[in-house]
Amino acid sequence: MRYKLYAPKAIDCVINLPASKSISNRALVINALSGSKEVPENLSDCDDTDVMVTALRNMPYEINIKAAGTAMRFTSALLSVSEGEEHIITGTDRMKHRPIEVLVNALRNLGADIEYAGEEGFPPLKIRGKKLAGGLLEIPGNVSSQYISALLMIGPKLTNGLTLHLTGDIISRPYIEMTICTMQEFGADVEWTDASTIRVKAGGYKERPFFIENDWSASSYWYEMAALMNKANANANITLTGLMDGSRQGDSAIRYMFSVLGVKTAFKTRKKLVPTNVALKAQKCMMPRFDFDFINQPDLAQTLVVCTALMGIPFRFSGLQTLRIKETDRIAALKKEMKKLGYVLDDSEEGVLSWDGTRCEPDKEPAIDTYEDHRMAMAFAPAAILFPGLIINNPEVVSKSYPKFWEDLREAGFEIR
Repeated sequence: MRYKLYAPKAIDCVINLPASKSISNRALVINALSGSKEVPENLSDCDDTDVMVTALRNMPYEINIKAAGTAMRFTSALLSVSEGEEHIITGTDRMKHRPIEVLVNALRNLGADIEYAGEEGFPPLKIRGKKLAGGLLEIPGNVSSQYISALLMIGPKLTNGLTLHLTGDIISRPYIEMTICTMQEFGADVEWTDASTIRVKAGGYKERPFFIENDWSASSYWYEMAALMNKANANANITLTGLMDGSRQGDSAIRYMFSVLGVKTAFKTRKKLVPTNVALKAQKCMMPRFDFDFINQPDLAQTLVVCTALMGIPFRFSGLQTLRIKETDRIAALKKEMKKLGYVLDDSEEGVLSWDGTRCEPDKEPAIDTYEDHRMAMAFAPAAILFPGLIINNPEVVSKSYPKFWEDLREAGFEIR
């Protein structure tokens, strides 16, 4: 399937954003560990959450997590402490080439019974759940925060709790904070004891109702649309629903990133941690260049790469080392697809993607490949504002995190053929 996109002359819309995938997946695991049979309220309806809901509800012998990396890591840890259960957890071909050795080694160090059912270091895994003692565990802080979150969430179920010491640089710290805050809301005793050590006391979780806020990551594409409409000298009045001021989502930093690109954020109510509507308003951007370290918000990189280049602003974006092992090699994918639009990016520095203003001849009819990566489709879709008739190949990939994305684009006035 392919979509050809044409942007409207103006945007005036209210968009009901999807619920946060990141919070949904954490809440599902913790809720299951609490023993509750009630599901959290306002769960995300994306693929990544659906596979977890199905797995936790049915608990089949073979659990197919498909392309959901978060679900693979979180569910592997959960199964390790599910006493008396035995399962194989697997996924797509791409998932079978996404490394999981760091998490498996850490769980084994806690006493988990895990075998590789295929290639060493990669899914699928065969896991026999049992009671784990816990104790002190040391892992690098520069691995995926999902490994760290997976370990933390089972901490209260370990006999001796868990003391997790993170060595070296710690990346994606806001995602770790999100996990800790969600654990605390379910009654867990967890805290940082110093800048690199987290202590989780044994004691389990308490059952409780839990409401999930909407997704700041999904908002990023609407910020991009507001900025590019302004670049095209077109009006954009965009209101987004269900977002919180003071949100624990790391990607809520998008409001500050786009503030320097001329898009201002106005909350309908300024009460902290209360879902409300957010209005976006774009004005002229005077930024001569944009340098930013994405170490804490790697999932926003694609949006900012596409938007900043199309605005004609040179940039240097660092902290991107984890992009190589996402749904695809996102750095390589961005380089290749941006070239189709006439922008030559440089990745000669490890973990860095930059653009110095170098242009090339764009394709006459650019067709963006999405590499089974939802964020590639959604980050490039707003480029149709400046590239009428832009083609997005395999647009259905958005179901991974934002199933109604194309419906919402139509609601905003985009023509999709």
